[in-house]
Amino acid sequence: MTKHSSDLSSSSLQLIRKAAIPTVVAAILAVVVGGIAKGSAGAIGALIGGAIVVVFFTIGQVVLNNVIKNNPSMAMSVAMLMYLVKVAVLFGLMLAFKHTTVFDTKVFASTILLCTLVWTAAEMWAFSTGKVLYVEPGSGPEIVPPVTEKDKLF
Repeated sequence: MTKHSSDLSSSSLQLIRKAAIPTVVAAILAVVVGGIAKGSAGAIGALIGGAIVVVFFTIGQVVLNNVIKNNPSMAMSVAMLMYLVKVAVLFGLMLAFKHTTVFDTKVFASTILLCTLVWTAAEMWAFSTGKVLYVEPGSGPEIVPPVTEKDKLF
């Protein structure tokens, strides 16, 4: 593993952490509020909704980081596609569990929405405050200082 790929994976993990931690906090708050408002069915709905968002968005970010590492020119296209897939799958899950009695579906859907918004906001914050290298260190030609008269004497 090269130094650059190691740096990329640590920055990727840092980005995921910066997005996942506030999302997990929001999910825990949703579990508490869902439990108070709707009982155990509300708490279970919030727990499942929060877990789906954290797992699904983490997987999406890992996939996007691999694309950025291997084919940077495809990054924007893949990011847009991943966003559309995330929205479609989350919407599909909300529809699939629409009539379930195992958990409260309104708390489930609200938690998915809340956690999606928190993840997106935290990710945007992490991108805007992160230090992005525009030139990869060591990727250019090796620059050798010119030999001077002083250097020739020794």
